Amino acid sequence: MNTSQTAGGVRPRIIVGISGASGVVYGVHMLKQLRSQGVESHLVMSKSAQLTLLHESDLTVAQVREMADVNYTNSDIGARISSGSFRTLGMVVARCSIRTLSEIASGVTGSLISRAADVVLKERRRLVLMVRETPLHLGHLRSMAQVTGAGAIVYPPVPAFYARPQSLGQMVEQTVGRVLDLFGLDSAGVHRWDPRGHTSIDPST
Repeated sequence: MNTSQTAGGVRPRIIVGISGASGVVYGVHMLKQLRSQGVESHLVMSKSAQLTLLHESDLTVAQVREMADVNYTNSDIGARISSGSFRTLGMVVARCSIRTLSEIASGVTGSLISRAADVVLKERRRLVLMVRETPLHLGHLRSMAQVTGAGAIVYPPVPAFYARPQSLGQMVEQTVGRVLDLFGLDSAGVHRWDPRGHTSIDPST
């Protein structure tokens, strides 16, 4: 995909929401990847995400915000990204807490993250939710099914071990690259499956 411009000469845009679930590194790496590909990023971090960042990273909130082209506060429900007239490729929530998932699934949007996601769905654009870690109870699964029915993609960041990652960073890079695949963006760090590069398995054993 040519990310230099879209119709009307506007750079392609993706909204990145980071909520309070563990795994803020996915959102950070997403911002880095979008910048390297020339995609305009619009970032919303919840207060819980900012707290999670302090526990899981040496980065400050200000440093993460600097990685994005545009920043919003999660309480600014009148921001540009809350309108369908603001054209984007879609939105990624990385990570996505169960509370955020539930708000999006129900359509009861009490924050800019969930409101922007709701707008993406109504405009039939791509919405990818990198939902937090397991285990999951029936209510969580029902919310996932409900939001999938509305058009979202639920994408728990489960490692692809066929890529034989040698570090946590490689696992994150592979997962973020596969999410970007869903937007037609090609990440150089993605290990593509090729059975010719693996040992054959005797089907008789």
